[in-house]
Amino acid sequence: MAAASEMDAAPGTRRTSRRLKLGGAALVAAAVLGWSALKDWHDHHAFLINASGSLPNWALLVETGRFPVRGDYVVFAPGHAPLVIKHFGVTPKPFAKIAYGVPGDVVRRDGDAVLVNDRVVGHLKPKTHQGEALVPGPIGTIPPGCIYAGSPHKDGFDSRYAAIGFICRDRLIGVGTPIL
Repeated sequence: MAAASEMDAAPGTRRTSRRLKLGGAALVAAAVLGWSALKDWHDHHAFLINASGSLPNWALLVETGRFPVRGDYVVFAPGHAPLVIKHFGVTPKPFAKIAYGVPGDVVRRDGDAVLVNDRVVGHLKPKTHQGEALVPGPIGTIPPGCIYAGSPHKDGFDSRYAAIGFICRDRLIGVGTPIL
């Protein structure tokens, strides 16, 4: 019977019905793929507001899971050194800095100047604004999986101090692109 009613249908109706079904299936597939791509993008990106004045940009789009190259903005967990906890709490917000040194680069000091591959990237201060001692950060070859993160700001709290030190993969969140 079904065959008879299809035969009685107007010419082209069967073909149009098949096109509608295929078009509908394609639309559903496109929506699923679009949702999957959007979810994947969402799972690997974040928006960060840099509340400090340590960088020239205050808003970053962060791509997680990518290891930085020299010059990239980096976003990382600052760690749990006593000075970090005292000023930023037990669960501090992520920090954003610039990757001044990458694995294999050499960090050294000359007086209060901190150099990466013989280029000055910052100066040490002996104390915080509150008078707390600031211990100089690590020197030597940056190990695999780690970076030296800093900022151009004279009061930047970054790898130049031991409380932050080298930033290794376990603390790296991602690479930031300045948007504002």
